[in-house]
Amino acid sequence: MVDILKTLFNQIGILALFAFFISQSYAVKRILTRRKRKKKDTVIIILLFSLIGILGTYTGIPVHGAIANSRVVGVFVAGLIGGPVIGLATGLIAGFHRWVIDIGGFTAFACMLSTILEGLIGGLLHRQISKAEKKWFFATGFGAGAELLQMMLILAIVRPFRDAVELVQLIALPMIGANAVAIGLFIAIIENVREKEDLVAANQAETVLLIALQTIEHFRKGYNRETATASARIILEKTDLSAVAFTNREIILAHVGTGATHHPPGEPFQTRLTGKVLETGKLLVAGNSREINCLNSGCSLQSAVVTPLYRGNEIVGVMKLYRNEPRAISRVDMNLATGLGALFSNQIELSTIEEQAKLLGKAELKALQAQINPHFLFNAINTISSLIRTDPDSARKLLKNLSHIFRKSLQTGQEDVSIEQELDHIEAYLNIEKARYGDNLKVEIKKPQELHFNLPPLILQPLVENAVKHGIMARKEGGIILIDIRGDRKNIHIAIKDNGVGMPDRIIEKLLTEGDGSSIALYNINQRLVMKYGDKQGLKVESRQGKGTKVSLCIPR
Repeated sequence: MVDILKTLFNQIGILALFAFFISQSYAVKRILTRRKRKKKDTVIIILLFSLIGILGTYTGIPVHGAIANSRVVGVFVAGLIGGPVIGLATGLIAGFHRWVIDIGGFTAFACMLSTILEGLIGGLLHRQISKAEKKWFFATGFGAGAELLQMMLILAIVRPFRDAVELVQLIALPMIGANAVAIGLFIAIIENVREKEDLVAANQAETVLLIALQTIEHFRKGYNRETATASARIILEKTDLSAVAFTNREIILAHVGTGATHHPPGEPFQTRLTGKVLETGKLLVAGNSREINCLNSGCSLQSAVVTPLYRGNEIVGVMKLYRNEPRAISRVDMNLATGLGALFSNQIELSTIEEQAKLLGKAELKALQAQINPHFLFNAINTISSLIRTDPDSARKLLKNLSHIFRKSLQTGQEDVSIEQELDHIEAYLNIEKARYGDNLKVEIKKPQELHFNLPPLILQPLVENAVKHGIMARKEGGIILIDIRGDRKNIHIAIKDNGVGMPDRIIEKLLTEGDGSSIALYNINQRLVMKYGDKQGLKVESRQGKGTKVSLCIPR
C-alpha cells in the first residue's frame, strides 16, 4: 500500500507540472478564463481533459489484475470547471478507453462505469464550486468522495467478491488520498490562472479609465497638435511604453518618448505601418523594426501597435504605442490600444459636435456639455472600477450603460426622438447612479404601454439627473423619483417628482430665468421647449422645502 501511495504521489507531481505548463498557454488561459465558452472551447476542454484521464490510466500501477491510477483527476476536474455536458463527455471517452484497452483487467467494466459517473458528478458540482470560497478545498473533499464511489462500485460489481475486497483493501486509501489531493491541486492552479487574468484585466481597465479621465478635456478641444501632445504625455506617464505618437492623415501631431528627435510634430509620418492603418482602418501590430518600416534607418523602436482614430465613419488619424524591444507588444498593449482608440474617437466626435453647437448658441452648447460632465464620468468610472473584481458582470453592464449615454450624446443633432429612446437613456443613467447609491435611490416609471410619441432629445434625462443630485442625494436616507407620463387627446403630460429636500420659491424663479451656474440645465430645457412649442409650454416647477420637488411639462400631440 505504501509503494502504491508513493507511486501515485509521484504521478500527482507530474500532473501538477503538466497543469502548470498548460495553464501558461495563452490559448488554454483564454478558454479556462472565458465566462461564456464557444462550441470550439467546449470541444478543446473535453479532448484535453480526456487525454489527461487516459494518461492517468496508462501511468497506473498494476495491482492484482487491476490498475491503481489517477484517471479520475482529468475527468472530475473537467466536470468541475465545465459543467455536466463536459464532465459526462470526458468521462465517457476516458471510461470507454479504460474498458476496451488490452490492460483492462477484471475491474474494467466497473472502472468504466465509475469514470463516467465521476465526470457527471463533477459536472453537477460545477455551480456549487463556483460559489465556494475555498475552491481547492471543495474539490479535494468531493474528489475523495468520487473515488470512494469507485471503490463501492468495484465491491458491488466485480466478481469474485473476495478478489474485489482484497483489491479495494490495497488501493482504496492510496487512490482516494492521492487523487483527491491531485484534484485540489489542479483546481488551485486553474483558479490561480483565473485570478491573475482578472487582476490583469482589472489593472488594464483601471489604466484605460485613468487615462480617459485625464485626457477627456484635451480631446474635447479637438484633435490637433496641442491636444495630441498632452494626451501622449499622459499615456506615456501611466504606462511602461517606450513611446506614444499621434498622426492625422498626413503629418505627425505628437511623438513623445524614444525616437522623438527624428519624429518631430508637423513633419510627414515616417512609418509605412501608419499608412497601412489609415488605408485599411484596422489595428495592426509590428513585431520588429522591419515591420514598422521607419524611413529613418537609425530608429530604435522595435515593435508597435497602431490603431485608427475615427470621427464618425471617417478615419482622421492613428495612435501608435511603441516598445524598444522586438516582439514586445502584448495582448495587454493591444487591448489598451483598442480601448483608448475607441474612447479617443468618441471624444474627437464630441469635439466636433461641440464646435458645431457653438454656432447654435451658448444655451444649446451648455446642454450638450451637461450630458457628459467630468464629475459624472469620474463617479461612473470609480463605480465601475470598484466592481471589476467583485462583480464583473455588473461592471460589464454598467460599461454598456455608459457607452449608451455617450452614443446618445453623439446623436444630439436629431430634432426629435421617441419617448422609448429617451426612457432608455434615462435608464442607462439611473443604472449607473443606482450602482453608486444602492438602495438610497429608488425609481418608479409610470407610462401607458400604448402611449407612443416623440419629443426633443435630452429633455427628460437632465431633469432626472437634477432630481437625483439636488433632491434625493441631499437627504441622508435617499428617496424616490417618480416619472409619470400620461396622455390625453391634445397633449402629453410628463411629471418628474422626488421626495427630496425641496427648495424655496426664490430659487425656483431663478432656475427658469437665469442661464448660468447650476441652473443652466433647467433654463436650457425651458428655453428649448418654449422655442419649439410656444410660451405656454415651458417647464413648471413646484417645490416645498423638506417635502420634495415636481417638474412638469406638456408636449402637444
